[in-house]
Amino acid sequence: MTIARLRTTVAIAALALPLAAGMARAEDKIDLRMTIWSANDAHLAMFKDIADGYAKLHPNVSVTFDSLPFDNYTTTLTTQIAGGNPPDLAWILEGTAADFVTSGALAPLNEAFTNTEGYDLDDVSEQATALWTQDGELYAYPFSTSPFAVFVNSDLVAAAGAKSPAELIKSGEWTWENAVDVSAKVAKAGHAGLIVRDFNYQIWQNLATIWRGWGATAWSADGKTCAFTEPAMVDAMSFIHKAIFEQKAMPGPGENVDFFAGDAAMTITQISRASLLPKGDGAFKWDLVPLPKGPAGDYAVVGQAGIGVFQNSAHPDAAIDFLAYMSNPENSKKLAQFFPPARKSLLNTETLSSTNPRLSPEQIENVVIKGIANGKVLPGHTNFAQIQQTVRAQLDSLWRPDADVAAVMQSVCDRVGPML
Repeated sequence: MTIARLRTTVAIAALALPLAAGMARAEDKIDLRMTIWSANDAHLAMFKDIADGYAKLHPNVSVTFDSLPFDNYTTTLTTQIAGGNPPDLAWILEGTAADFVTSGALAPLNEAFTNTEGYDLDDVSEQATALWTQDGELYAYPFSTSPFAVFVNSDLVAAAGAKSPAELIKSGEWTWENAVDVSAKVAKAGHAGLIVRDFNYQIWQNLATIWRGWGATAWSADGKTCAFTEPAMVDAMSFIHKAIFEQKAMPGPGENVDFFAGDAAMTITQISRASLLPKGDGAFKWDLVPLPKGPAGDYAVVGQAGIGVFQNSAHPDAAIDFLAYMSNPENSKKLAQFFPPARKSLLNTETLSSTNPRLSPEQIENVVIKGIANGKVLPGHTNFAQIQQTVRAQLDSLWRPDADVAAVMQSVCDRVGPML
């Protein structure tokens, strides 16, 4: 075990200590803190509304939401844990789910959820809970199973004289080759083409939204073998490299472009980002379409996030009770405005249309519901923080015009293979 991995394991496992004897009396003031990665005003307002509802039922309990930057969210969270200042609840990303679920740091949830009146744990799909379950016990609630899709700036595409993704879908030509062609035309007209949001040449796992169209994976299904050298991955990364450096269809390293400011043709992201679409002055016509078809056919990718309670927090029982309230059927419907729910009863066009008024019923059916039903979760692994950094460091040499893609992929496996 490497020193870095040992430190990560110790930091997380430290929370598995026995709970302090004696719980707070019901009348005591309880302040719960939940870490999240979003600082979006609409998200925070919704979370606060749910917390205010809980406070009406439990006047002695308050909940604050601690927004941590996405780029170093998990690092900051584990630093808080190692420093003896864990939050009561935390938003956990799919890539690190295995580390947290297997660490013993998180409190089990089955009994509390089952005993909560009206909760209906059976309504939560097994597909959604699989990543957050160990030996039949649920350790985090999957509040968001959000498919990745393509937001389109229809005005920029039309101005560049390119076919719209909607037209390409109707003709059966919505492929990665044509998506890059459209993006290149918009870039040639003076704007950016396609942006993989939050990638920024660092968060490489978000490129799975492209490479899975080739049937590529980062590692084998059992997680033991590096797959970056497989032909599918080499072909997919070669396609991405060409799109960046030859076709100029994607912003290059160091170019920071915001689709939601109207500066790019398309962006790959999750539907929760619909809240960033401009309104009123400065608004542009937009569309939401599924990921393009790749050489391996149609596919879908989902990002998932869970909320867990730390066993060694100051008030684990109160935190579990709040999580049960936050994820009950009524509040799951509120969360569905931005975060597609794990509850089967809510995965229908009628419900999601009422909570996502900016999306059309067709977009909800073809992008959201089908994406959730068919999507595979972004790459994740135990010790993911170290693996993620190791892969990122090796991929740095790929983001040059003259890079040897196959050689870079081999270097990735040479370094990360022993870690798997």
